[in-house]
Amino acid sequence: MPRAGLTPALVAEEAARLSDEEGFRSLSLAAVAKRLGVATPSLYKHVDGLAGLHREVALLGANGLGERVQRAAVGRSGPDALRAAAGAYRRYAHAHPGRYTALQQLPRLAGAEPDLTTDPVRVLAAVLRGFGIPQDQMVHAIRTLRSTLHGFVDLETHGGFGLPEDVDETYALLVEGLVRALHQWPGATERTNTRRSRG
Repeated sequence: MPRAGLTPALVAEEAARLSDEEGFRSLSLAAVAKRLGVATPSLYKHVDGLAGLHREVALLGANGLGERVQRAAVGRSGPDALRAAAGAYRRYAHAHPGRYTALQQLPRLAGAEPDLTTDPVRVLAAVLRGFGIPQDQMVHAIRTLRSTLHGFVDLETHGGFGLPEDVDETYALLVEGLVRALHQWPGATERTNTRRSRG
């Protein structure tokens, strides 16, 4: 029986759930329509084809990741904020693999500056400001942080770690390596050294 009260938001949420369960790359209008109990053409009233569906899932993924990381880091600063943010980042990727895959394609799907309620890049930038990263270095620092966390999570979720050593311990060590690298980031030395001398 067709679902009453279908909206663009409901279609996007169902698509996101489906992508988490079966993989973002297998997401299709027909599969979403089947889950919602409607004919595939009915979805075109609520979403701009498959490209629009992909874009909406990517936006949900980006907002979801941003919200999780923000909640984890709020009230913290410096290394504590980074540790909390990194943990939230990894947990989100594991809990929502389809959305996480989609959000990596967001610039292509929604443009360079998508309309987000909680932009994960801005949240990570706020975390990095606790290390005294100068503004002219912020993009480089954000790229470094994102690529490091993403590289680990991507390998982990695709079965790239086959040795018996504890993966949680490896991730903790990786984050501590990031903490050290950010303390020594060009232009950030004076502020981090001042903070260390006080504590």
